[in-house]
Amino acid sequence: MILDKIVEMKKEEVAEKQARPETRYLGSLAREAAVPRDFVAALKTRARVPIIAEIKKKSPSAGPLNGGTDVAARARRYEAGGASALSVLTDGPFFGGSLSDLKEARDATHLPVLRKDFIIDPLQVFEARAAGADAVLLIAAILPDGLLAALYGLVRSLGMAALMEVHNEAELERVLPLEPRMIGVNNRNLATMTVDLDTCRRLRPLIPASTLVVAESGFSRPEEVRD
Repeated sequence: MILDKIVEMKKEEVAEKQARPETRYLGSLAREAAVPRDFVAALKTRARVPIIAEIKKKSPSAGPLNGGTDVAARARRYEAGGASALSVLTDGPFFGGSLSDLKEARDATHLPVLRKDFIIDPLQVFEARAAGADAVLLIAAILPDGLLAALYGLVRSLGMAALMEVHNEAELERVLPLEPRMIGVNNRNLATMTVDLDTCRRLRPLIPASTLVVAESGFSRPEEVRD
């Protein structure tokens, strides 16, 4: 399964970074970074449907995307087009991204930016904040309860938002006790990579009305968003 391969490679990547001497300064750099932009507020304060526009250079299934993306230019086009926030893929091996892409996108716009990656260790949260991330993705499917809670607490302590991703009832039950401000319902099954837009419709009634819900993946036509 591709998700297992990604997580295993991410563990190796994190271990390699932890061995670097400069890693000891990440916590200080994270706390000294510019004040985070309010990701949740940006999604709540728009008159029209708020969109998180994504910058992704390639995918495991589709290969290279967007013909060599100019990150800053694309970020500016997204902002001009009315996007409420940005999501930047920072995984390198599978998605062709980097933390430099995140920095570039954030510097090019006034929008809050989410680090979209496979976060499995506090180091990645610190480096996200040090790079300017305003929010990070936490995927329930790859995190045991204790680590999920610890990472969520760290994210919040650094002033960032966490997009807590679920794609079924069991994962939602694990996330709700943390009382997150924002939950992402992924319409893509990470085990099979199939997409079902009814996933979000099915889970939405189970989430408190006070929690911001983000519908993730699978939308290709305006009428699907209106539904």
